[in-house]
Amino acid sequence: MMQDWNSYRAALFERIGEFAELTPDVMRGLNTVQDAAVKTGQLDSKTHELIALAVAVTTRCDGCISVHAKKAVEFGATRAEVAEALGVAIALNAGAALVYSSRVFDAMAALPQA
Repeated sequence: MMQDWNSYRAALFERIGEFAELTPDVMRGLNTVQDAAVKTGQLDSKTHELIALAVAVTTRCDGCISVHAKKAVEFGATRAEVAEALGVAIALNAGAALVYSSRVFDAMAALPQA
């Protein structure tokens, strides 16, 4: 069964609200970082959300997926645009797996030969 993303997002925001009450400085810090990321205005909001979705997939963050999917739609992202952004995330993950595969051989080379 698929995730009920709207209920999940609502529950997530409730828990984040509780966390924010306990650690307001952490939340202010996060908000400062988030605001700084868009401060230059070089990219439009839809592009920011497409990037956020790609990163959410690569970091396997369901909460991020829920929040940024909603925002992407609100900023006019189409399914085709989201699919292209996710294609980049998939390609990057495959590329990263290839690069990190070389580290396995590097680690093996450091072992004494039996």
